[in-house]
Amino acid sequence: MQADLVILNARVRPLFAAPGTTAVAVRNGIIEALGTDDDIRALTVPRTRTIDAGGRELLPGFIESHLHLFTGGATLSMLNLGEVFGFDAVCAAFRTFIKDNPGAGLLSGFAANYTIFGEDQRPDRHLLDKISPERPIFMYSVDMHCAWANTRALELAGVLQGADLEPGSEVVMGEDGLATGELREFAAMNLVQHLSKLKGRDSLDNKGLDPESEEACAYDRGLIRMAGEYCARHGITSAVNMDGNPYQAGVMRDLALAGDMPVRVSLPLKLVESDGVAGVERIDQFGEEVPGWLHFGRIKMFLDGVYDTWTALTVTDYPGREGFRSEPLIAPEIFNAICIEADRRGLQVATHAVGDGAVRAAIDGYEAAARANGPRDARHRVEHIDTITPEDLDRLNPLGIAASMQPVHPPGSAGLPLEPTTTIMGRRRWSTAFPWRMIRDRDVPLAFGTDWPVSPLSPLYAIHCALTRTPWDDDMPDQRITLDECLAAYTTGGAYADFTETHRGALMPGLAADLVLIDGDLDRLAQSASAATVAMTICDGRVTYKDENANF
Repeated sequence: MQADLVILNARVRPLFAAPGTTAVAVRNGIIEALGTDDDIRALTVPRTRTIDAGGRELLPGFIESHLHLFTGGATLSMLNLGEVFGFDAVCAAFRTFIKDNPGAGLLSGFAANYTIFGEDQRPDRHLLDKISPERPIFMYSVDMHCAWANTRALELAGVLQGADLEPGSEVVMGEDGLATGELREFAAMNLVQHLSKLKGRDSLDNKGLDPESEEACAYDRGLIRMAGEYCARHGITSAVNMDGNPYQAGVMRDLALAGDMPVRVSLPLKLVESDGVAGVERIDQFGEEVPGWLHFGRIKMFLDGVYDTWTALTVTDYPGREGFRSEPLIAPEIFNAICIEADRRGLQVATHAVGDGAVRAAIDGYEAAARANGPRDARHRVEHIDTITPEDLDRLNPLGIAASMQPVHPPGSAGLPLEPTTTIMGRRRWSTAFPWRMIRDRDVPLAFGTDWPVSPLSPLYAIHCALTRTPWDDDMPDQRITLDECLAAYTTGGAYADFTETHRGALMPGLAADLVLIDGDLDRLAQSASAATVAMTICDGRVTYKDENANF
């Protein structure tokens, strides 16, 4: 055996390899062998590239199980408001951003907390008008299920007087008969997003809008490539995209075939209620996969929104709103029928479900598919599971459902305030909110991600948030999981949920050489988010990122 690449002098925790393992050999993008430095040196020849890890920790490449590459690429040139609070700070940030981006076009910020102007002041167009009365500006909420626009942007979009939208989306109207500036859910936000250079092609409610020119298509390719490079910078070698259509499939195929994507991508077909059962056939329009780099085989649906806009579907009434539980974005009979058809075709189903009512509806749909088609290793996924009832927790494992969750989402974590989310959610839901520990204890497959750009992309930061989460009250259960369980959710768990566990996600001979070297000490992540950083990322045996300050 002759290795193309060897990594020596590394640390490997027992979770991933036998004690004493310090080195790995790679040949043709595949892990050839693991062992001691002396074992692996024996496989080298003059042309072998040797990397001295310098005692750094070696892990399988991270698998990001829930993100949005196109939207994420777009936000790399937007104003990040994630850590900005107070009118003066927001005003200064936007005015600097406007100065740095002269012109008349729409300027967008993202990751704005609902309390960005204070706990007693929800954002509106009047506050944004004080910041920019002439230049149209737009501000995504932290969960990207809501946004706020100033008057100029609303006027240009033709929605200052409101708009008729599909159920579940709303242009919020004020007592003066004009829009307040708050736009709830995708259909409402899209009305203003169409003013941007991307004209809404980057929306999470992607309707398959094709660009008007090859120049625009090239721009889109550039954004998605930048998003892939951003993934590599954070140690990510596989990315499960959570919005997709035939246009995106074509763009990502072009990138993969040209060798311009440093991350492997799993892309679903996104469906909405109006697509119905017939919509499942649209996945045939995706065309050919690129083996090892671009994989399809999944559909994605949204059953609800989020708590902060009162669009999360609940089993019981919202606090203080008797009889109100929101409405499902897909009627149960249609959702079940789509699940049955997708399952019959051998497709995996991934469903956004935040409220406990949406999680129950997703489980019901998967159960209906199993009854109709017979049991199989379907691994249908529930995305998020912000809240779930105790009885539905016990339904996940028997149905083989995978839980795809985000450690950066609980209020109180990742810089997120507790309010207004915890109050809108209601205290009686807290004990089973974001229940990672309860899910692991039931042997439910768990895959971690961030929902980037909804939350920061770094897996190391997400793990820090998982390890440091605190209960919202003294009588609430501790939902933390261990460091090794977090690492498994970002590697082997992510691979299992993506049906790729026989190809990647572990340090084993015969699996893809998707690797990451870590500077610092992972075991101190509970004490500090900066205790560990990514020094090098290798995907398919090729270095896709190297910290310029690291000494290799």
